[in-house]
Amino acid sequence: MAAAPSSLLLAQALLLLLAMAAAQYSPMTLTIFNNCPFTIWPGIQPNPGCELLEGGGFELPSLSHRSFPAPAGPWSGRIWARTGCCVGAGGRFSCDTGDCGAQFACGGRGGAVPATLAQLSLHQSGASDKVAYGVSLVDGFNVPLTVTPHEGNGVCPVVGCRADLLPGCPAPLQAAAGGRGQVVGCKSGCVAFGTDELCCRNAYSTPACCQPSSYSGYFKQACPATYTFAQDSPSLKPDCAAPKELKLIFCQ
Repeated sequence: MAAAPSSLLLAQALLLLLAMAAAQYSPMTLTIFNNCPFTIWPGIQPNPGCELLEGGGFELPSLSHRSFPAPAGPWSGRIWARTGCCVGAGGRFSCDTGDCGAQFACGGRGGAVPATLAQLSLHQSGASDKVAYGVSLVDGFNVPLTVTPHEGNGVCPVVGCRADLLPGCPAPLQAAAGGRGQVVGCKSGCVAFGTDELCCRNAYSTPACCQPSSYSGYFKQACPATYTFAQDSPSLKPDCAAPKELKLIFCQ
């Protein structure tokens, strides 16, 4: 019998290695809840090289949820809510906040700021199966958002921002819906003014020079368990392994 081609043996070995790698990670579910009194359109953007989940975006009516399996291997990316979405003239789909290039399913595109972001990093440490998660207001805020792990091992706190930051948003940071004057988002100082100091760029990029501002302080006072500027550290730091589920709850 002829020997199997080396390319076939290599492919079989690679498949075996991938199966063994996937087996070391615990199954996990991602669930997105919409507790807001209005429809949202969650957007999902994977980091480069990571799997696109749920087409990158979908519609989620008020008081509903959507669950789907987390990737079986390492994955990282961000999830946010788009608000005020509609189909306008010429069939163009657009949103007041979080818009991802006028697409219903974002398909890997990022969202427009300001938007509250959940940042996830799954299955990152081999057999220990660590999961990193957090909520960022570095690019601003549009809706409250928390991340809740279920049945994880280690330190698995609920993190995020339960407060509605829109009513008290400082005037220079307010983002209004086009033509209506309604405040739909609260920008970060960096997004509003774009200075190196507020954006922690160039001469201000080091931890010593990247400091909180009065603008990030508005976010931090209300939501200490979030990232509010580039070198910020939240009040709660997860050290969580193998949760069965991660719940992302908008307007908890």
